[in-house]
Amino acid sequence: MQHSRAKRLILASAVLAACIALPACKPEEGIRPIQKPDATSNLKHDETPADKARPFMQLGQKYMEMQKYDLARENLLKAIKYAPQDPDAYTVLATLYDRVGDPQAAEENYRLAVQYAPKSGSANNNYGLYLCKRGKFDQSRKYFETALADGFYSDKATVYTNAGTCQLLGKGSLDLAESDFRHALELAPNNAQALYQLADVLYQKNDYFKARAFIQRYESLGEQVNPEALLLARNIEIKLGNNDAARDYTRRLRDQFPDSQQTRSLDASPSS
Repeated sequence: MQHSRAKRLILASAVLAACIALPACKPEEGIRPIQKPDATSNLKHDETPADKARPFMQLGQKYMEMQKYDLARENLLKAIKYAPQDPDAYTVLATLYDRVGDPQAAEENYRLAVQYAPKSGSANNNYGLYLCKRGKFDQSRKYFETALADGFYSDKATVYTNAGTCQLLGKGSLDLAESDFRHALELAPNNAQALYQLADVLYQKNDYFKARAFIQRYESLGEQVNPEALLLARNIEIKLGNNDAARDYTRRLRDQFPDSQQTRSLDASPSS
């Protein structure tokens, strides 16, 4: 249960990774048209490589949203031509290659983003996340640690959550995963993923009362209910001997997710 849930969260995060540091990823902004400067403007002379690359990167992102991947790649490569050391351009191109099923090209472009921004929290978090998705769990850890060392990177709660989830996926240290999730919650107390994963870690460590506290905090957020959380909550209550609460979670699981793997697991369990 925990492994499949953690894997889905990693995959979902990876899809969004390219938007972490890129203003162009905000859907309300759309694509800004390329405007020619007027005759009195010296804007063209003041343009940086990043200025020249930005419209092509925005077009590439827009074509990705439209699933026009050839046009997206064409524009992203133009962006890199103008700004060959822009980590954001490599990040978006990596996301494109990941989406079309070219993992080697995706990983190479995430690596290039880190190469050109070796201390960047965003670039290192993205690369660590992708390495985790590829099953390179030990290798990913050092990139998460580099991301956390970036004093200018504000979303450290996400990095801690990604690092802890990767520990679970790689069947690593439960103590290290617990520490990661606790750090994440110190920075973002309503981080739903960290709350759920910490409850699961504590359940695996047989610390059922604390596990219950965190799954209840998760539920109190009003997050969309999912079968993994319901089954975890039910199992915690069984361990605590609270059969009425366990039956309630069982009923909710059967009623709301009758075809889920978690419901099928109940049918195979003598205590269901």
